[in-house]
Amino acid sequence: MIRPLRALGLAVLLTVMSLAAAPSAGAAPTQATAQATAARTQAFTPIGGGTGIIFRLKPTPEAPTSWYVCTLTAVGRDAAGNLVGLTNAHCLIDAQGTKLVGEQIYRDTSPAGTALSPADVNASRPDLETGAIGTVTYVSTPNNLLSTGPKGLDYAVIKLDESRVAPTDTVGSVTITSIGAPPANGTRMCKQGHRTGLTCGIKLGTNGIWFTHLVFTNTGDSGSPVVDGQTLVGNAFGAQHSSPILSIIDEMNATGGVGAGFHLAT
Repeated sequence: MIRPLRALGLAVLLTVMSLAAAPSAGAAPTQATAQATAARTQAFTPIGGGTGIIFRLKPTPEAPTSWYVCTLTAVGRDAAGNLVGLTNAHCLIDAQGTKLVGEQIYRDTSPAGTALSPADVNASRPDLETGAIGTVTYVSTPNNLLSTGPKGLDYAVIKLDESRVAPTDTVGSVTITSIGAPPANGTRMCKQGHRTGLTCGIKLGTNGIWFTHLVFTNTGDSGSPVVDGQTLVGNAFGAQHSSPILSIIDEMNATGGVGAGFHLAT
């Protein structure tokens, strides 16, 4: 995550056809339903694993002088049917160790970056036209990889607002169509992060509850989906470490509430 401080900073087609060629009475409602669904989706802001998010906007979302940015791991539904987003827990814990349950999350409107040209954090701004896309409902134990604190899977659960957003399985260069375990050591994996876009590297091994790899990440990429092909296998929290998504799902199921029974939305 990053907290910059700015100083005082979608025809009408007319067709003539014979009665024999006219569509059946049952076809029109089906087509109308499909068109309505498509129009509804287009009216909403698409978000998915790899979408940049911005939050902790102070003093106000409309005129922030400080903020934090991270990346969504995935968007799915839970057993209750809620549309849910995941990101890293450490993005949503303040300097005093307070877990920011209730925090409002916005989509970051700045263009995604690349490893050679990272997104400009100072250009990050909340999508005020869409408005807040969701609210944080749960924050797990952070990774604490470099501290003596308890080791955690480092994930946070966001209940998304379906009146404002719609799930997409593709963000940038990554498409997520399934969920699975990390691959064998030596397998090439990739991540899609808002700050540095698509980067790839091999899986190295495991370290306790996490798996390790040579996938490059930078601050602001926290939460990025790590994929093996189109299979989501984990989140990226930094230092070339990730938490397995299946472990995260197991913990959400055991915890209950929003997120329990998580599966991909698309």
